[in-house]
Amino acid sequence: MEIRELRLLEEFHQAYELFDDIWRPDPRNVPMPVELMIAFAHAGGYVAGAYEGERLVGASVGFLAADRTLHSHVTGAVAGHGAGHALKLHQREWCLRRGLERITWTFDPLVRRNARFNLVKLGARPEEYLERFYGVMADAINGNDESDRLLAVWRLDRPAGTAAEVAYPSVLADSGGRPVIKPVEEPAVLVATPPDIEAMRRHDPQTAREWRLATRETLGGLMAAGARVTGFTADGEYVVERD
Repeated sequence: MEIRELRLLEEFHQAYELFDDIWRPDPRNVPMPVELMIAFAHAGGYVAGAYEGERLVGASVGFLAADRTLHSHVTGAVAGHGAGHALKLHQREWCLRRGLERITWTFDPLVRRNARFNLVKLGARPEEYLERFYGVMADAINGNDESDRLLAVWRLDRPAGTAAEVAYPSVLADSGGRPVIKPVEEPAVLVATPPDIEAMRRHDPQTAREWRLATRETLGGLMAAGARVTGFTADGEYVVERD
């Protein structure tokens, strides 16, 4: 696999088509227009693709932000190629060469595989819960769900994490596929995630909404009160510690 910055008009169009294939968005809600990719690349931002031969299997677009930071706005990859991880490592080296100290991005707290990738494989940590951050997103992945997001912060001197092995009480638990909030006052708690929220949005949107609201109340409420997310368990739970 070759990771390289995109420079040519046809490459930006390839990235646009890749994102379109992944998200299948409403035409008014595309993840990243071609003209913005061109502008970010020209202005010194990060626009890169992962190629297997001539085929683009992943792409990522980010822009420079305050405090020596790259904000990675959108990354999409074809499953099964390792392109997402390869792009993140390329992003890290790109930032280090420019004296940047961290990479930020947003992700849906309900998508378990993304939480595991971000917290365990990379060692990033969520530092803010963003309620309805993008409004309603009309695409095949988000399914018109409200777009609560976690702001992930990857400090580039931080090593990759490991799945946390803890026995803390659950403030949000999975009971037969439904979320159950429990009154817990301990200093460290667990917040569960559903195994596959994307499938749930398609087949059981009411339960998917229950998970959204329960996660907003528990994880969002804890973080708003100053609690820190310190890990992610092998069973798909956020580890949250109160100060």
